[in-house]
Amino acid sequence: MTLLLTEGQVEELIDMPATLDAVEAVLRQQAEGRATNRARRRVALPKSGLNVMFAGAPEIDALGLKAYTVARGGARFYTMLFDPETGGLLSILQSDKMGQMRTGAASGVATRHLAREDARTLGIYGAGWQAESQLEAIAAVRDLERVIVYSRNEQSRKRFAAKMGERLGMDIETTHAAEEPAAQDIVVTVTSSGGPVLHGEWLRPGTHVNAAGSNFLFKTEIDREVVKRAAFVCADAREELGLEAGDLMPSLETGAILPEAVYELGQVIAGHVPGRKSPEDITLFASQGLALEDLAAARVVYDRAVERGVGQKIEF
Repeated sequence: MTLLLTEGQVEELIDMPATLDAVEAVLRQQAEGRATNRARRRVALPKSGLNVMFAGAPEIDALGLKAYTVARGGARFYTMLFDPETGGLLSILQSDKMGQMRTGAASGVATRHLAREDARTLGIYGAGWQAESQLEAIAAVRDLERVIVYSRNEQSRKRFAAKMGERLGMDIETTHAAEEPAAQDIVVTVTSSGGPVLHGEWLRPGTHVNAAGSNFLFKTEIDREVVKRAAFVCADAREELGLEAGDLMPSLETGAILPEAVYELGQVIAGHVPGRKSPEDITLFASQGLALEDLAAARVVYDRAVERGVGQKIEF
């Protein structure tokens, strides 16, 4: 039997603590050669596009793919979770919320391992839906004393501050000064901008940066100075450097950073590379999003659905 789970059901079943743990565990498995990921593949048509990502992680009984279409009416996300032993289709999950949560969780895991232990302030570029899970995840791994948000639209950043402040029980500041969020201990970029919103000259020593809004080669939220100043740079997977890592591409093309100097977040988690070496280091995580992260979150949701009797069972 295959379990169908809607967006509403997924939202009821998923939470950030479990997603953080699941994403961290599967990235460790990837680094240790115990999980397999394949980068996103895209089909572009005049009025729509299809994107598909694949992965397998036998230790969490997860094999599958995420597929999503993008058209004038918006994006539609679906994850198919298979049993790696039998090949049976366990579940089809609507995956918009799940994708938001795993993207935030990846930044949370990066922050857990790369930000200074005493990091207490967060600056966010972007005030949209994706920014919500970024804040939620980072607040789960660091005891934040100050959060400040910048976006081009004043009403958007004020709505975000009010909504997330109430949800997390904290005061969230907004600013019209683009350089102010960059002066914090942890900085996140998660915007729809096609050009840099964060400039390296604004960063202070010791900052950790999560660049989370770009997964196209022609889109970058950070300038080359951010990459140049970073003592440590990592991504979800090095496989994506020539495919999707738009935030790193200008620096890679000009030789400002070599591909060999970009590590994988899982290598840090597994202890294969040290990551931050000094309190003065600037560290950078270029988040692209992996199918492994989607499957790790899907497994959490599916197991909870089975336990609680949620979802519609169908037989093919």
